[in-house]
Amino acid sequence: MAASPASPTSARRRIGVSADHEHYKWWALSCTSLGMLLATVNSGTLVIALPDLEQALGVGLLTLVWVILAFMIASTVLVLTFGRLSDLFGRKRAFVAGFAIFTAASLGAGFASGGTDLILWRVVQGIGGALLFANASALVTDAFPREQLGVAMGTNVMVAGIGLVLGPVLGGALVEISWHWVFWFNVPLGIAGTLWAAAILQELVRPEADRRFDWWGTATFVIGLTGLTYGISRGGIVAWDDANTIIALALAVVLLPAFIVIERHVASPMLDLSLFANRGFSAATGAAFLNGLSRFSLTFVFVLYFQGALGDDPILAGVKLAPLALGMLIASPLAGAYADRNGARSLAALGMVVVAVSLAGMTMLGTASSYVLAAFWLLLNGVGSGMFNSPNTASMMGSVPVHRRGIAGGTRMMLQNTGSVLSIAFVLAIVTAAVPTKVLLSIFSGVSSGLSDAALAPFIHNMHVALWVLAATALLGAGVSLLRPRTAAA
Repeated sequence: MAASPASPTSARRRIGVSADHEHYKWWALSCTSLGMLLATVNSGTLVIALPDLEQALGVGLLTLVWVILAFMIASTVLVLTFGRLSDLFGRKRAFVAGFAIFTAASLGAGFASGGTDLILWRVVQGIGGALLFANASALVTDAFPREQLGVAMGTNVMVAGIGLVLGPVLGGALVEISWHWVFWFNVPLGIAGTLWAAAILQELVRPEADRRFDWWGTATFVIGLTGLTYGISRGGIVAWDDANTIIALALAVVLLPAFIVIERHVASPMLDLSLFANRGFSAATGAAFLNGLSRFSLTFVFVLYFQGALGDDPILAGVKLAPLALGMLIASPLAGAYADRNGARSLAALGMVVVAVSLAGMTMLGTASSYVLAAFWLLLNGVGSGMFNSPNTASMMGSVPVHRRGIAGGTRMMLQNTGSVLSIAFVLAIVTAAVPTKVLLSIFSGVSSGLSDAALAPFIHNMHVALWVLAATALLGAGVSLLRPRTAAA
């Protein structure tokens, strides 16, 4: 239920406009877009800096992977809980808190003295990220009318594209100074985002009157999903018969079904399973999961390809990754506008098909391939992602009741991030299989320029296998996307 407009005197603000102003939606979009920019720039700068982190901190491959996965797992297991809490206590508060926590953790990460410290700070970053992820799409959906939601989501994805362009290039430049600045660079951007969101955003939806919280459901979900993501990622990197891997997966097998049972019977569930009765919502969330599974590890693979197999320096590798984000930057706003007029079903499915074609095309790349070929497939992948993301998100968020948008946004990010974690774990397991340890260490350190094509051949072969798996996953995502109703009215 929308809050009643404040009086002109109480609504007067030094920055921005009142909640009932016709342009408030654009001010709110500026806040969520800044959050998207922070998240994507941070992701790009960190991935491009992994070889430098390995050398500077003296850590191994497993630690490097966990520097990435710690953030993903923390944000994945908490985003649903925070989505529910934001429905209870207010989305603005949660979003501003997310900016502040992410900023403080970025400062701490830059002071990390070893791999363990850095992973712990990344967990705290993930807590801030979960607050941002759970509320960004809900805040935009609250502010925009349904017929403009595609354009709004497309703008957010376009800003994410800008961050993806800037991140790797910026990361390459920052590691030339020091790896610490890969994290410290987030601090001024995070401070600006915290202050801007606090000044601009307003609560458009009254928090739910029912303040009961699903403690049993939250506990089983957090522990169960942590076990699933930890177990699968550890199994792919360490061993599937490792004791910690088995224990983690056993917890998931027991607790996640228990979570579903609890949610079916509790009075105020953390996850409203009735949302999945809406075919549009369930198809969109399933497609989002498969999109994360098929795409997230791509940047990681190409950092290894450019810096490891080809021996490029960080700045050049960052520049070479730019077409991926440029494609998203071009396609996202156009796709959002098209979906507002014609619906998301066909366009989102076509976007996943384009992603699958680009991933299949990347299997032609080798150590002697022209960069023009790599750039073309990266650009096409970005276009396909832009065609999918904004229409799919707008379709999903527009299909749920107003008072459930926080939990709906949390559900989307939880499934998408779970797909992303699994993507890294499985692709890493494929890429590292049957590759000699010395070659792997050289590739992951970015110092493989002395390796012959024959020595790199197992890595290139495994990269192709991984890309074929990702392409098949994207095609499956296209099929799931087509399961949504043919019209918005349906």
